[in-house]
Order: sequence, then structure tokens, then C-alpha cells
Amino acid sequence: MSRITGFSVQTDKHTEMIDITRQVQGVVREKNVDRGICVVYVPHTTAAITINENADPDVVRDFTMEINKLVPWEDGYRHAEGNSAAHLKASMIGFSETILIEDGRLVLGTWQGIYFCEFDGPRSRKVYVKVMEG
Repeated sequence: MSRITGFSVQTDKHTEMIDITRQVQGVVREKNVDRGICVVYVPHTTAAITINENADPDVVRDFTMEINKLVPWEDGYRHAEGNSAAHLKASMIGFSETILIEDGRLVLGTWQGIYFCEFDGPRSRKVYVKVMEG
């Protein structure tokens, strides 16, 4: 039975996307699983995980710019902590991704990468990875 592996992510900005593909692939390699699935999960209510293009950095810039327009930081929210926008963005994007594993590698498209999305930074965060053979 495979155990959950975790690693830390330090964010530097209020809203940012950090490519964690290499770290996740490293966990898959460490678990020595040839075929199966990999679940990447964040245990934070103001952060998310997504898969998107990692070849052109303008995609990340455009993504963060547009999500900040869709869900502005201040918009008359009532949440006492003052970070309702971060909670909304995280729920919209999602807290996990499931990726297939084939020949010991994550099955991602040519231009795809796995991103940790920070919506309430800067902070120190955890990412959990569960690799299952099958």
C-alpha cells in the first residue's frame, strides 16, 4: 500500500501559480510505480491545483490577471478574515488533480504542467501526492 508523500511550497506573491510538475514526477519516480494514478492535493482552503500550459509564461500571467478580474479581492464580502476572494478562487479551480502514470511517467500533454495556485499569499504551503499502482 502506497503512503502519502508531501512537499512544501513557499509562495512569494498574493496570487501566483508555481509549476510543481518536477516535484510530483519526483514522487512518482521515488515510488517506482510503472502504471497507475497519481493524485495531487492541497489541504488549504485558499490554494488550488490545476493543469495548464507550462511552455509560455504568458499563460500564467494571463490566468492570474483574469481570475483576479473575475473574483476581485474586495467586493463587499462578509467573511471576517477578509480573504473571501481567495476561498472562491480556490473552490473554482479545485483542490486536487488526478494524473495517469504510464511507463513510470506522468501522462501529461506536450505543453501541460501541474500548477500550485496561491490565492492568499505569501505563505508556506503543503502539497500531498498519493501514487497508486494499477
